[in-house]
Amino acid sequence: MVLVVRNDLKMGKGKVAAQCSHATLGCFQKACEQAPDAVDTWFSGGQAKVVCKCESTDDLENLRLQAKRKGLTTCLIRDAGRTQIEPGSKTVLGIGPAPSKLINEITRHLKLY
Repeated sequence: MVLVVRNDLKMGKGKVAAQCSHATLGCFQKACEQAPDAVDTWFSGGQAKVVCKCESTDDLENLRLQAKRKGLTTCLIRDAGRTQIEPGSKTVLGIGPAPSKLINEITRHLKLY
Protein backbone atom coordinates (compact mmCIF):
# COMPACT_ATOMS: atom_id res chain seq x y z
CA MET A 1 0.00 0.00 0.00
CA VAL A 2 1.17 3.49 -0.83
CA LEU A 3 -0.11 6.62 0.90
CA VAL A 4 0.39 9.90 -0.96
CA VAL A 5 0.34 13.03 1.22
CA ARG A 6 -0.29 16.52 -0.13
CA ASN A 7 2.85 18.32 0.95
CA ASP A 8 1.56 21.75 -0.11
CA LEU A 9 -0.94 21.75 2.78
CA LYS A 10 1.90 21.85 5.33
CA MET A 11 -0.01 19.65 7.79
CA GLY A 12 1.52 18.93 11.17
CA LYS A 13 2.99 15.48 11.86
CA GLY A 14 0.02 14.37 13.94
CA LYS A 15 -2.42 15.52 11.27
CA VAL A 16 -0.51 13.61 8.58
CA ALA A 17 -0.48 10.49 10.76
CA ALA A 18 -4.24 10.72 11.30
CA GLN A 19 -4.99 11.30 7.61
CA CYS A 20 -2.75 8.38 6.61
CA SER A 21 -4.53 6.18 9.14
CA HIS A 22 -7.88 7.12 7.62
CA ALA A 23 -6.58 6.27 4.13
CA THR A 24 -5.14 2.94 5.29
CA LEU A 25 -8.42 1.88 6.88
CA GLY A 26 -10.42 3.10 3.91
CA CYS A 27 -8.31 1.13 1.45
CA PHE A 28 -8.41 -1.94 3.66
CA GLN A 29 -12.21 -1.84 3.95
CA LYS A 30 -12.68 -1.41 0.21
CA ALA A 31 -10.11 -4.06 -0.67
CA CYS A 32 -11.75 -6.62 1.63
CA GLU A 33 -14.72 -6.50 -0.74
CA GLN A 34 -13.02 -5.69 -4.06
CA ALA A 35 -9.71 -7.59 -3.82
CA PRO A 36 -9.71 -10.12 -0.96
CA ASP A 37 -6.76 -12.06 -2.42
CA ALA A 38 -4.68 -8.87 -2.42
CA VAL A 39 -5.61 -8.31 1.23
CA ASP A 40 -4.52 -11.86 2.14
CA THR A 41 -1.19 -11.38 0.37
CA TRP A 42 -0.70 -7.98 2.02
CA PHE A 43 -1.42 -9.44 5.46
CA SER A 44 0.92 -12.38 5.02
CA GLY A 45 3.63 -9.99 3.81
CA GLY A 46 3.53 -7.73 6.87
CA GLN A 47 1.07 -5.02 5.70
CA ALA A 48 3.73 -2.75 4.15
CA LYS A 49 2.84 0.93 3.85
CA VAL A 50 5.02 3.45 2.02
CA VAL A 51 4.33 7.17 2.46
CA CYS A 52 5.16 9.51 -0.41
CA LYS A 53 4.37 13.14 -1.14
CA CYS A 54 2.89 15.21 -3.94
CA GLU A 55 2.44 18.94 -4.29
CA SER A 56 -1.17 19.58 -5.30
CA THR A 57 -4.76 18.42 -5.54
CA ASP A 58 -4.23 17.95 -9.27
CA ASP A 59 -1.32 15.58 -8.59
CA LEU A 60 -3.45 13.57 -6.15
CA GLU A 61 -6.37 13.34 -8.59
CA ASN A 62 -4.08 12.32 -11.45
CA LEU A 63 -2.61 9.51 -9.35
CA ARG A 64 -6.09 8.39 -8.30
CA LEU A 65 -7.26 8.21 -11.91
CA GLN A 66 -4.18 6.25 -12.97
CA ALA A 67 -4.73 3.77 -10.14
CA LYS A 68 -8.42 3.41 -11.00
CA ARG A 69 -7.53 2.70 -14.66
CA LYS A 70 -5.32 -0.15 -13.47
CA GLY A 71 -8.13 -1.52 -11.33
CA LEU A 72 -6.37 -0.73 -8.04
CA THR A 73 -8.21 0.02 -4.82
CA THR A 74 -8.01 3.69 -3.81
CA CYS A 75 -9.26 5.86 -0.98
CA LEU A 76 -9.11 9.64 -1.21
CA ILE A 77 -9.36 11.37 2.16
CA ARG A 78 -11.07 14.74 2.51
CA ASP A 79 -10.56 16.57 5.77
CA ALA A 80 -13.46 17.69 7.94
CA GLY A 81 -11.73 21.02 8.51
CA ARG A 82 -11.95 21.11 12.30
CA THR A 83 -8.30 21.85 12.99
CA GLN A 84 -5.54 22.83 10.56
CA ILE A 85 -6.97 22.98 7.04
CA GLU A 86 -10.07 23.95 5.07
CA PRO A 87 -13.10 21.63 5.14
CA GLY A 88 -13.18 19.25 2.19
CA SER A 89 -9.47 19.54 1.45
CA LYS A 90 -8.10 16.42 -0.23
CA THR A 91 -5.24 15.38 2.03
CA VAL A 92 -4.11 11.81 1.36
CA LEU A 93 -4.62 9.19 -1.32
CA GLY A 94 -4.29 5.55 -0.40
CA ILE A 95 -3.53 3.03 -3.16
CA GLY A 96 -3.68 -0.71 -2.58
CA PRO A 97 -3.13 -3.17 -1.16
CA ALA A 98 -1.83 -4.55 -4.45
CA PRO A 99 1.40 -5.95 -5.86
CA SER A 100 4.14 -3.35 -5.45
CA LYS A 101 5.01 -3.67 -9.15
CA LEU A 102 1.58 -2.32 -10.10
CA ILE A 103 1.58 0.50 -7.58
CA ASN A 104 5.16 1.47 -8.50
CA GLU A 105 4.12 2.00 -12.11
CA ILE A 106 2.06 4.94 -10.84
CA THR A 107 4.07 6.19 -7.83
CA ARG A 108 7.71 5.44 -8.74
CA HIS A 109 8.45 9.11 -9.47
CA LEU A 110 7.24 10.36 -6.07
CA LYS A 111 9.61 11.23 -3.23
CA LEU A 112 9.24 9.67 0.20
CA TYR A 113 7.45 11.83 2.74
